[in-house]
Amino acid sequence: MPMSSRSVPRTAAVAAVVAIAAGLAAAPAQAATTEQRQRDFAAAASEFGVPQNVLLGVSYLESRWDFNGGTPSTSAGYGPMHLTDLREAGAATSHHDEGTEDPRGDDARPALHPKAGPATPPQGLQTIDEAAQLLKTDTKTLRTDPTQNIRGGAALLAKYHAGQTDWYDAVARYSGSAGTTAARTFADEVFDTIKTGVARTTDDGQQVSLAATPAVTVPQRPGNPANVECPRTVACESVPAPYQELPNDDYGNHDLANRPVSQKIDHIVIHDTEGYWDNVLDLAQDPTYVSWHYTIRSNDGLIAQHVPTKDVAWHAGNWYVNAKSIGIEHEGFAAKGTWYTEAMYRSSAKLVGYLARKYGIPLDRAHIIGHDNVPGTVPSTIAGMHWDPGPYWDWSHYFDLLGAPLGGFGLPGSSLVTIDPDFAKNQPVFTGCDGPGTACAPRGSEAVVLHSQPSETSPLLVDIGLHPNGSPSTTDVSDVGSRAATGQQYAVAGVSGDWTAIWYLGQKGWFHNPRNARVAKPAIGLVVTPKPGLATVPVYGRAYPEPEAYPANVTVQTITPLPYTLSAGQKYSSAGTVGSEYYSATTFDVADHVVVKGKLKYVQIQFGHRIAFVKADDVRILPAF
Repeated sequence: MPMSSRSVPRTAAVAAVVAIAAGLAAAPAQAATTEQRQRDFAAAASEFGVPQNVLLGVSYLESRWDFNGGTPSTSAGYGPMHLTDLREAGAATSHHDEGTEDPRGDDARPALHPKAGPATPPQGLQTIDEAAQLLKTDTKTLRTDPTQNIRGGAALLAKYHAGQTDWYDAVARYSGSAGTTAARTFADEVFDTIKTGVARTTDDGQQVSLAATPAVTVPQRPGNPANVECPRTVACESVPAPYQELPNDDYGNHDLANRPVSQKIDHIVIHDTEGYWDNVLDLAQDPTYVSWHYTIRSNDGLIAQHVPTKDVAWHAGNWYVNAKSIGIEHEGFAAKGTWYTEAMYRSSAKLVGYLARKYGIPLDRAHIIGHDNVPGTVPSTIAGMHWDPGPYWDWSHYFDLLGAPLGGFGLPGSSLVTIDPDFAKNQPVFTGCDGPGTACAPRGSEAVVLHSQPSETSPLLVDIGLHPNGSPSTTDVSDVGSRAATGQQYAVAGVSGDWTAIWYLGQKGWFHNPRNARVAKPAIGLVVTPKPGLATVPVYGRAYPEPEAYPANVTVQTITPLPYTLSAGQKYSSAGTVGSEYYSATTFDVADHVVVKGKLKYVQIQFGHRIAFVKADDVRILPAF
């Protein structure tokens, strides 16, 4: 489905909204502001005859009015108006091609290391050329000058509006969507934003506001196909992944199951594709490849469902997590492009909120996790685990959209904290976005880097799983060995002036946490610590049953500890007790599939950047104080 731009046919319901939207052009201009970006929107709206609130609404759905330091979005968009320039941003291939991670993550089946073909970027990711031609300027100016970028977006909207009496179709066309439903969903989100209004400070300190226009009405969205599991408020289509028998007693590309009857779904895993929409959808339909439940498109938030949520997809690199999770891929790149569109954030949050309500999944960072939070299964798999969606995914904003804001719920001095930096102001220096050792462009991040001492010059922590030689972690964008993520909770291990230490992979991890710019907030919750008399307790990457629980026809899965130490006196945030389970599914015939449930209990903990499990019999669970 190449993403071309074309007009969207109107229904009677749409026409009613369009008539109201057209009237917005005559609405009084917003009050003058001393902030440059607000003036830029006003000037561009006047110059090209675009209603100012339409221009502001479109920009908000693309970038939230941010400039992002002139760096590209995950779908090659630049600036507040998300003018796309794939030629400059460059292309990449699927992240499933990288590293040594086995996406299925099951010792009972040979490891899968699929290879994707070359990515073919869609033609729609080159709108900057059209804007440059309209303004008679060069594309570099439109990428690097936010004022000119806004003029370019306004010029495109004016062109799309030519010959029409309303602005709805022009907004829908600006989305770049080929499909009517997705384009209308984008336009509906824009006009929803116009209706409710919004104000915020951008990543570069600009105060921008869009006054509410309550008179705007948005038509009822058309229903999604009956064979998809999506809320009505998003555009969703079915692109089924094949459950297919292959030669040599093999099959792909997922496993049939009966969740949540057979197994409770505990997690939703957020991924990014490291590839473009059309190519990624081709991979999802390849029976020899791997699978995930949903993909979300960047430019308009369109959702494609591939695997029913009752079934188990092969996406997270850990079979225990796969068997108890739903995997959602987001079109984009964890490092090459460094920011995600608001249209995709909103669509994703609506889907995740719907799934969390359906399956009783808590809306917290212990259960809504990134692929980078999934633990290795055994020591040998840790280094190959993936690290998407990366340090530039805005977890704080995402949870605001979910209606479950992060941080700020504990009393001062609590022994438990939630990592919650100001995304725009928190700009750790990472390397490796554009090549080994090369500094990434400065920009907002959800990640907090940890040091071995309360000093910026001290080494980072050691992750013995990622760096078996015992060397410190690095600032490489893919190295999560000394990095805490927004929303994660950790037990406080010490305070020294403006520095706070947390327990992390058996060590004290220090981060700068000054009183006037906190990056961690007091939290309430439970922590685990070894039971009295135990010097250390093992830490695991999966919660498998005891050997006695397996029936005779199912191979016993070894309970293998990870190479870390959880010692007496240390504490880690608890996400609750879980039962031990193993889903035996190694044949095409579902009659041979068995869910093995044991008596052994585990506690999920936030042990490092990734979650982990400890046996409940090894630890005490205590309230944080």
